Amino acid sequence: MTDNQGPKHKRDLTRRKVVVTGAGAVAAVGVAGGLAAGAFAGETGKGKKTPAPKASGSSSEVCYTLTSETTEGPYYIDADKLRQDITEDKEGIPLTLSLRVIDSETCKPIVDAAVDIWHCDALGLYSGYESASTGGGGGAPTDAPSGTPTGEPPTGAPSGGPGGGAGHQEPTDDKRYLRGTWKTDRQGRVTFKSVFPGWYQGRCVHIHTKVHVDGTWTAAGYEGGTTCHTGQFFLDEESVLLSAEVEPYSTSTTERTTLTEDTIYDQSGTAGGLLKLKYNKKNIAKGVIGSITMGVDPEATHDGTDSAVQPGASETAPATDTASPSASAS
Repeated sequence: MTDNQGPKHKRDLTRRKVVVTGAGAVAAVGVAGGLAAGAFAGETGKGKKTPAPKASGSSSEVCYTLTSETTEGPYYIDADKLRQDITEDKEGIPLTLSLRVIDSETCKPIVDAAVDIWHCDALGLYSGYESASTGGGGGAPTDAPSGTPTGEPPTGAPSGGPGGGAGHQEPTDDKRYLRGTWKTDRQGRVTFKSVFPGWYQGRCVHIHTKVHVDGTWTAAGYEGGTTCHTGQFFLDEESVLLSAEVEPYSTSTTERTTLTEDTIYDQSGTAGGLLKLKYNKKNIAKGVIGSITMGVDPEATHDGTDSAVQPGASETAPATDTASPSASAS
């Protein structure tokens, strides 16, 4: 995909375009509204439900907590795969992501938004960047840190410093597994099929996301608009520990960072991106369903370079991180 307005990580995504290849992908755009997703406002990080938020009585009232903004990370690719099933041939525990996007002030669903999803595979590798994230452990990155950090600098750090800006890296290969974009339906819902992500040094298990609004869906894809949310989804410790007993996750020798140790997750439960998960605790290999409602400000612009992270935090490339295992989180 080309862009005449300069590097994708330095622009405001006002000329964002999703390239649709093949008649099947074009047809799929028109049926996106027919899919239902099981995500509801009122979910909490501990799996309990709070009363569903009501419409605000005035413009000054906020009916739903804004979902935390986070760094984009170094491995974002302006979506060139318009699809819901992003699995391709990757092995792993089946994962269904049921997402909902709503206006945080009105609680109204945001219709026809473009939602991006991308994450590493079961052994910590990112498509498009395999050469940057390969290592030992059957492919999991276990190399000792080397070179200059490539992620988002800590809050207040100069853009020209280590990691500069969002730390974006240009793709090193043409693989695009575990990446995709789809549109929200009339209820603001969108569903993706993938595999449970693995881990790499320095980060807990997570999934990246972006929400784009005010663009236009055409036969060629999605054009224009702005990015109103850049975030990450997180998976609780119990599910991650169970996944670690299943192949190919069990073959990884990479040290793992827990949810409480992670420098990107803000420990705020659902508002911070913690997914509500459903699965058979005796057999997680059968599959996991993750759901969440994202409360966003459709008038804002959050492209991943403006988010404040915890002091000293950075979303770095897998091969340049360190970590240590521990117990559970909230």
